[in-house]
Amino acid sequence: MSEDHGQIQLILPDAIERSACFRALVAGVPRVVRGFASSDDYLAAGADAAGGIVLLRWEEPGGGATMLERLGGRADIVLLVAAERLSLAESRTILRSGAYDLLPAPLDPRLVRPAVEAATGEWRLRRETEARRREAAARLAALTPREQDILEAIAAGLGNKAIARRLALSPRTVEVHRANIMRRAEAGSIAELLRLRFVAEAGEMVRNGA
Repeated sequence: MSEDHGQIQLILPDAIERSACFRALVAGVPRVVRGFASSDDYLAAGADAAGGIVLLRWEEPGGGATMLERLGGRADIVLLVAAERLSLAESRTILRSGAYDLLPAPLDPRLVRPAVEAATGEWRLRRETEARRREAAARLAALTPREQDILEAIAAGLGNKAIARRLALSPRTVEVHRANIMRRAEAGSIAELLRLRFVAEAGEMVRNGA
């Protein structure tokens, strides 16, 4: 269930607001929604390990800025921030720090549900992207260090003779390595091979915050 929809974590200090949002989110949808009065409770429960969608009150006792810094860069968490009063500079800081959306507070449950639905779509997209990255990385991990060097040269647009000169190999040896690369990476064409490399490297850059 949570695998399909993503867990939803509500870090909302006001019990009435938290309960209203909970009811709006679980109505007619089979998904996991958990509520916490503070970020300390959320962390103590280990809920951050589940990833998913987190709706955080900026004014919550643990400090919205601290939680944003902790969660905003995680690819497995889509963060929604609710706040009553923010300056333009604060709004920009929140969004640039990794929050997916800003919601006005006090929270209106009728607005929370569509915002969470949109965040769930983003979470699914990230999940699919990460699955493709892992598959690409696993296929390329089968290459030997020499084959990795040759793949790098292929990506740079070099032909067999140029690769041979660069790596002090014979053109025939390069041809053999290229055939092994295609076989090990299970790639049907050079275009597919380069797409694998791009997906693996682009995903790693996102994970590292580059």
